[in-house]
Amino acid sequence: MRAVFALVDCNNFYASCEKLFRPDLKNTPVAVLSNNDGCIVARSKEVKALGIKMGVPLFQIQDEIKQHGIVCFSSNYALYADLSNRVMTILEEEAPQLEVYSIDEAFMDLTGVDHVMDLLAFGKRVKAKVDQWTGITVGVGIAPTKTLAKLANHAAKKYPATGGVVDLMAPDRQKRLMALVDVGDVWGVGRRTTEKLKARGVHTALDLANTSPKDIRSEFSVVLERTVRELNGVSCLDLELVTPTKQQIICSRSFGYKVTDKQQLREAIAKYTTRAAEKLRREKRLCRVVSVFIRTSPFIPNEPHYSQSLSVELPNPTDDTRDLLEVINVMFNRIYKAGYRYAKAGVMLADFYEYGTFQEDLFRPSANKVNSKALMAVVDQINHSGLGNVFFASQGVSPQWSMKREHLSPAYTTRWEEIPKIF
Repeated sequence: MRAVFALVDCNNFYASCEKLFRPDLKNTPVAVLSNNDGCIVARSKEVKALGIKMGVPLFQIQDEIKQHGIVCFSSNYALYADLSNRVMTILEEEAPQLEVYSIDEAFMDLTGVDHVMDLLAFGKRVKAKVDQWTGITVGVGIAPTKTLAKLANHAAKKYPATGGVVDLMAPDRQKRLMALVDVGDVWGVGRRTTEKLKARGVHTALDLANTSPKDIRSEFSVVLERTVRELNGVSCLDLELVTPTKQQIICSRSFGYKVTDKQQLREAIAKYTTRAAEKLRREKRLCRVVSVFIRTSPFIPNEPHYSQSLSVELPNPTDDTRDLLEVINVMFNRIYKAGYRYAKAGVMLADFYEYGTFQEDLFRPSANKVNSKALMAVVDQINHSGLGNVFFASQGVSPQWSMKREHLSPAYTTRWEEIPKIF
């Protein structure tokens, strides 16, 4: 039985989420900003049509914003995550197996579906259902490999005549499309690899498909060899049905303004430690290596620069926020220097262990606090319920160092008090 994959990708996802509860912005250019409202990280189709590039600093396009009436939003991660979850839930109902590839795209395993239903009709049904149930527009690309499904999805979004759904199961259609696609737009082909390929005369996806897999492997890598085989309809990449365990967890942010007060900087690091610990417990892991870093901005002329980090290995791995806060506070005191304007700080957890799979230090047995696991479980349950919030005193009561988010939209779907009202 031949393999069949579909890639479902939300169109301009962040911008679409912002427009969803603002019908007055339906045809208005909308841009979403990075942390601290610094750069453009997402664009609606109207902004793309104006030629505004991804990553451009906000201050550089003030004239365009005024001229074209561009509406800018701060990143609303809670909104995007909730709407993503709704989209993925619908896709899970439609497909035998699903791999959530990113916040706005997923691979579906449709092997065998073509025996009971036309694949193009299936793709249109999925697209219509997501649109009707969530208001988010998606593109659907169907093909015998994941790499070709990516190309099919690219065509679904680029060519309006497709109606947002492309069936690329037929080899002749695959070749016609690959002849139109730049090799740099092939999934997994990076900028440097693109330059090397074009130097040897490989300019399109079809050129890459026609190269010798063995030659590609010897000159580049086994990864690119798999890409060549996938472009020729040989499935080399299966769905990842189980999300791989993280190798490290990093929580860091640039501050909304330069921090000079030691206590404020300590509170920020405590907040990031708490977030990292929550993520660690969600992974059902314990960590043994803890790192903390602080730094000033290297981009401010005539201002002294300072950047320092420190890592320690714990005697025994832990997931208790209190243990982590205790050791990170000691590390912070060792690397902190007064007299600087700090722009960013963060923590990193690494060297993970599953519960009960590590050997305790013989001379320093685990000092886990009484009922640690139960307490952390209760804290997480309360914080994730949306009914309240438990935090540690070291995080501070009213932080002044938070990210700059002057254009933040309401939490339309996750806070009762911010649900849209219709009168």
